[in-house]
Amino acid sequence: MEDDLYDEFGNYIGEPESEEESEHGFQTADAYLQDDEAEEESVANDQQLMEIDDSPSNAVVLHEDKQYYPTAQEVYGADVETMVQEEDAQLLTEPIIAPVVQKKFSIEEADLPPVYYSRDFMTDLMNFPEQIRNVALAGHLHHGKTAFMDMLVMETHNIQDKLDKKRGRKRQEQLRYTDTHFLERERGVSIKSSPMSLLLQSTKGKSHLFNMMDTPGHVNFGDEVASSLRLADGLVLVVDVVEGVQVHTEHIIKHAVLEDLPMVLVVNKMDRLILELKLPPQDAYFKLKHVIEEVNTVIENTLPGQGEKRRLSPEKGNVAFASSANGWCFTLGSFAKMYAESYPKANLIPEDFAKRLWGDIYFNPGSRKFTRKGLEEGSKRAFVNFVLDPIYKLYSHTISESPEGLKETLAKLGIVLKPSQLRSDARVLLNLVCEQFFGPATGFVDMVVEHIPSPVEAASRFLEKYYTGPLDTKTAAAMTACDQEGPLIMHVTKLFNTADAKSFNSFAKVLSGTAKAGDQVRVLGEGYTLEDEEDMVTATISDTWIAESRYNIPTSGVPAGNWVLLGGVDNSIVKTATIVPLKLPEDEEAYIFKPIRHFFESVFKVAVEPINPSELPKMLDGLRRVNKSYPLVTTKVEESGEHIILGTGELYMDSVLHDLRRLYAEMEIKVSDPVTRFCETVVETSAIKCYALTPNKKNKLTMVAEPLDSGIAEDIEAGRVNIKDPVRKVGKFFEENYGYDLLASRNIWAFGPDDMGPNILQNDTLPSEVEPKTLRTVRDTIRQGFSWAAREGPLCEEPIRNAKFRLTDISLAPEAIFRGGGQIIPTARRACYSSFLMASPRLMEPVYECSMIGPADAVTSVYTVLARRRGHVLQDGPIAGTPLYQVKGLIPVIDSFGFETDLRIHTQGQATVSLVFDRWSIVPGDPLDRDIKLRPLEPASAQATARDFVLKTRRRKGLAEDVTISKFLEPDLFKSLKESGILDG
Repeated sequence: MEDDLYDEFGNYIGEPESEEESEHGFQTADAYLQDDEAEEESVANDQQLMEIDDSPSNAVVLHEDKQYYPTAQEVYGADVETMVQEEDAQLLTEPIIAPVVQKKFSIEEADLPPVYYSRDFMTDLMNFPEQIRNVALAGHLHHGKTAFMDMLVMETHNIQDKLDKKRGRKRQEQLRYTDTHFLERERGVSIKSSPMSLLLQSTKGKSHLFNMMDTPGHVNFGDEVASSLRLADGLVLVVDVVEGVQVHTEHIIKHAVLEDLPMVLVVNKMDRLILELKLPPQDAYFKLKHVIEEVNTVIENTLPGQGEKRRLSPEKGNVAFASSANGWCFTLGSFAKMYAESYPKANLIPEDFAKRLWGDIYFNPGSRKFTRKGLEEGSKRAFVNFVLDPIYKLYSHTISESPEGLKETLAKLGIVLKPSQLRSDARVLLNLVCEQFFGPATGFVDMVVEHIPSPVEAASRFLEKYYTGPLDTKTAAAMTACDQEGPLIMHVTKLFNTADAKSFNSFAKVLSGTAKAGDQVRVLGEGYTLEDEEDMVTATISDTWIAESRYNIPTSGVPAGNWVLLGGVDNSIVKTATIVPLKLPEDEEAYIFKPIRHFFESVFKVAVEPINPSELPKMLDGLRRVNKSYPLVTTKVEESGEHIILGTGELYMDSVLHDLRRLYAEMEIKVSDPVTRFCETVVETSAIKCYALTPNKKNKLTMVAEPLDSGIAEDIEAGRVNIKDPVRKVGKFFEENYGYDLLASRNIWAFGPDDMGPNILQNDTLPSEVEPKTLRTVRDTIRQGFSWAAREGPLCEEPIRNAKFRLTDISLAPEAIFRGGGQIIPTARRACYSSFLMASPRLMEPVYECSMIGPADAVTSVYTVLARRRGHVLQDGPIAGTPLYQVKGLIPVIDSFGFETDLRIHTQGQATVSLVFDRWSIVPGDPLDRDIKLRPLEPASAQATARDFVLKTRRRKGLAEDVTISKFLEPDLFKSLKESGILDG
């Protein structure tokens, strides 16, 4: 019987012995089913039992088929993906389900903040370009630009209640409304330009729309200033009355004068004269006069003879006096108007009174007359008597009087404060008193409206300076007239990242037409030309906003003459771009605006690589975004595979790397020690005429290299001469300025490595010896070879600078097939290299101008620290009317790393330093001198510096240890030179 319970393989198939066991077994099997399944099954079984009186199933549920718990899919539903892992592959530090993090890298307003005007009125005013002013606020570091902007924001925005709720450190901090980046707020220094569109009233109560750009003051971020000035129709220069004109202020003035940009001056921090320097009013007047004259001197030195036309002076109405810390600003006109309103019986005419408030005009209190000389004993200058004395008295009463006494004094001036306000802190009290005494900055508005042109008036200057197309087309006419109905033309100079730093918005000036969301446009990059349309893409504008730093106002469209923030067109834009419609009227050709000319070059260089090699694509994406965000940053890959970032200085590079690590790539990167860019040059004419044969031996190029006359390289880079101009014009420039003969100047073929490169390729062949027609066929290929050579010199693959290559002879194969680009281009490059190496090659390094401000005892420290770093002092002297000294010097960039920290340690933090690229200078020593022995870990001697730099740069780039002339010279020429003793190696 028992044998029947098992099959032939030994598997149990037995039947239960009794009915009780059978029932028990049935229930046991069912017990493993889930409740709902068991319920359904029992109902089904009951129905079956009712229909057929069969015995229950006796099937055994195997162990692997038993289901004790519901599956994940049954719990979460079929639309949720469920995964089962055998072992835990996730780190303990990581949550199983990470929370959703909202990344935010800049300060934003949650909603549109309340303002004291109607936003509908502001958007309506955008249609009247005559009432609009586009200005940039610029000046040196900590001269009060952002604080001045805060003053205007507080005038227009109803946010005082929000500020009053702040406590502790936040309460002490300045508002700094336009510093939105977290790094800017931590460091107390602006890094990016920030736009604000504000509705401001003049003294007559007329409203004007001010599109203002707050720019950084640190000299490293001069690129942001240059980008902002391109969009602005005028410059508001902010100068600290104590420090006066500093190095960055000088750069800004020079740039504005050369770009023919109208300028007004705001002499800021007037409260420092009273509270810090404690200068008497008479001396304060001389200090103010000195600061204004400093600015005028820089203007005159930039363009001699133009100084008088561009002169800044209070009596002309283009100078304002301000204290952004205490929230006031006035011009002579607005101050005269205050007198006229305070003394209505005097029948003062503000315009006439204002003319007498500056210069050597004295007020005689006895006769109550103005004279050129002080005739009476108590007579004072009118400015001192009517402007400075009242301000000094206001400050001294406010600070020194008891609350009760102050209440009475202020009542005479019509200023009423609450008892709690009268007992507040001195700084708060001063702000409250000044706010009521001076009122809003209407004088500033008057000054800008009068001396800075509207977009319509400024359009012709803008087109003449920057537009590359003809000015007699319909498109140009529409831009000149700021025509809202014309074709949509915009110039983008700045990209702002969104709060989560995942994408960019483009900031542009609308020159004609109206920018609307949904418009299809063409985005033309800097490399776009009619011949090469590669740098062009089509895009659709997704959004148009009015930019307000911390918030953006969405609009249905922005008409010509205004600034606009665009969404959806940034993909192809790297630095600047021109936006045009898909089709221009009468099928005109599209032209771009010139790329921005910056104050200086990027010479500070670091190499970066990801700590985790698999994150390389992530880092490359981060580098692309950094390149968009900073106007003067350059990212490239060296031949050795290094990823290079080029910037302007230490703080600049620190900000770039912070953004790369935190904002754009979110990864850890390794950064090399900083180095610098070099250039290669020649100091003599080639010892011999160097020739090079093409690989097929059918063509021969002969060249001579020589140094350029001083000044030519700077003229080419400044754009004073353009190789694309007609030959006669280029020839005339060199003939008149550098004494070239007519034939030589008209035979200049190219500048290199690009159209604004500081090298020249000149055709010096004679028509009698070389067939001109045949020569023209290879002209472009020789030019390409020259550009290649100028881009990567033979010493250490750095760009060539200040060299002229003369093509003295050429023999070409008669058949065109034997003189193609593949033959000529590398040969022209080799001819350039060999003639270069035979002309006493030298290495050039960038040099920073160093400017230090500090107390007198810090001056000796500058001499000491500079001397240790191959630097030297050019001049030093006191700043007039202050206990401060200013020292100017030069320091090689490669020796400047850590210089600022070093100097601050020496001076106990009392000195502030600005380092800005100044010039290229030849490194002492011969880079090809093999007799120089360099020992590791020992500094090279002065004459071995060039050799040291060349070898180390070649090593870093993975090049052969030394430069071999034989590599570029033809073998038979090399042999003959060795035999004659010209070459010894």
